[in-house]
Order: sequence, then structure tokens, then C-alpha cells
Amino acid sequence: QVQLVESGGGLVQAGGSLRLSCTASERTFSTYPKGWFRQAPGKEREFVAAISWNAGMTYYADSVKGRFTISRDNVKNTVYLQMNSLTPEDTAVYYCALDQSINEVQTGKNVTYWGQGTQVPVAS
Repeated sequence: QVQLVESGGGLVQAGGSLRLSCTASERTFSTYPKGWFRQAPGKEREFVAAISWNAGMTYYADSVKGRFTISRDNVKNTVYLQMNSLTPEDTAVYYCALDQSINEVQTGKNVTYWGQGTQVPVAS
């Protein structure tokens, strides 16, 4: 059973930046597609970004395009989410996702593995 360990969350001022990391515990999954989702208080979980196994393809929600960048290091078995120009509307718990299917790490409906979540509060 793989574990996804997220880090990098924390309180940030509006306009600031954060980089989230998510490392998988098993090397077997180093080349699986990965993604990030978020859930704001009182709202449903929503897609943020996804990346193919070799980083050849990346996908973003419209709300984060141009501000967030997803990347990965398969040697370190880690996926990153660089978040710039943060606004209070980005406040949420951020979850990383891992699945064999690039479609699943975009829809989130049947993702095989989820991280535990990391909180990102953005102060105005």
C-alpha cells in the first residue's frame, strides 16, 4: 500500500508563493500520472493540476492557469505544485493524487491513492 506524503503547506499572505511537494513511498509508482486537488471549506473537492508520467503533458484548472505550475521528479518519486500570486480564494486543503490513468488524476472520481492533505490558508 503506497503512502503519499505531502508537505509545504502553511499560512501565506495574498500575493505570496508556496511550493507543495508530494512523495510516494513506493518506487513502483514513480512513473504514474499524478495530480493535485483542493477542497475549500464548505465546498467539494476540485481539480487543480495534473501531470503525465514523463511530464510531457500538464493540465490545469482555469482558475490557476498562469499562476500554478505542476512538475515532477521521478528519481525522487515526487510531484510538486508551485503556487504564485496566491489569493484568499486559493485557501483550501490541497491533496495529491496518484493513479495509472491520467484521466483519473484530472477527474478525481476513482483515484487509487490520495495524500492526507496539506492546509494552505491565504490571508488577505
